[in-house]
Amino acid sequence: MKWINRNDSQANYEDRRGRGRGGRNAAIGGVGALVIAVIALLLGQNPFQALEMVNSVAPGESTEVIDPSRVNENEELKVFTLGVFNSANDVWEEIFRAQLNKQYIRPTLVTFTDATVSGCGGATDAVGPFYCPADQKMYIDLNFFHQLRTDFGAEGDLAMAYVTAHEIGHHVQNLLGIIDGMNQYRGRISETEFNKLNVKLELQADFLAGVWVYHAQQMNMIQLEPGDLESAISATTAVGDDTIQKRSRGYSVPDSFTHGTSAQRTYWFRKGMQTGDISQGDTFS
Repeated sequence: MKWINRNDSQANYEDRRGRGRGGRNAAIGGVGALVIAVIALLLGQNPFQALEMVNSVAPGESTEVIDPSRVNENEELKVFTLGVFNSANDVWEEIFRAQLNKQYIRPTLVTFTDATVSGCGGATDAVGPFYCPADQKMYIDLNFFHQLRTDFGAEGDLAMAYVTAHEIGHHVQNLLGIIDGMNQYRGRISETEFNKLNVKLELQADFLAGVWVYHAQQMNMIQLEPGDLESAISATTAVGDDTIQKRSRGYSVPDSFTHGTSAQRTYWFRKGMQTGDISQGDTFS
């Protein structure tokens, strides 16, 4: 993926690298090690799961520990991620204005090291990248991109860009009321049925990530190069629920899927990327 015009603005960026949380509150309590391992493999943490799977950590109850040697850790990844983040916001601001006649409110990108606190509670790097609707911020420990390459086998710039664009997709869903609309079913339907709704939410975020790729090219922000599509598809394939569960337990349990199969995630990302048409992204139908 080649940048044609990269926006390096830090207006909506919060850098917490090297600033970990000390004390017992830094840990995710009440979640078994197996569940944490599965979460660590998931790409794009579901905002509702984030509310349940991380502790609510009060800022005054933990001590911030600053490691000067890690303040600028993964600087190149930070610059790249910030570029994708700004590009996605520029694209969605234009789509909201021109197609939806709505005002787009930009989220904030937060990079952190090891553990941090969000409006949805405390989180460690084991949670993976996630969007918190409570504070409209996207959180990521940049070491995740190394894991994406080594553990998932997904290499290349577009694979990394897909991660960021997917989380911005959740922000778009939040602004459009889709997350609130889905959340009203929590506790009113079975866990299996709610998981199915969650899959649709995640697949739509994949579609919206593809929409960003389409419009970022049209707006002369990026230019795709040979191998980029394969790079992104390697990511969508690796993070499908079926692939993750087969790797972790040797078999898959469809009723427990929360993000969709590899085939589904790839299909919706490619559809968004090929059409750029937000009206074709109704995964809930």
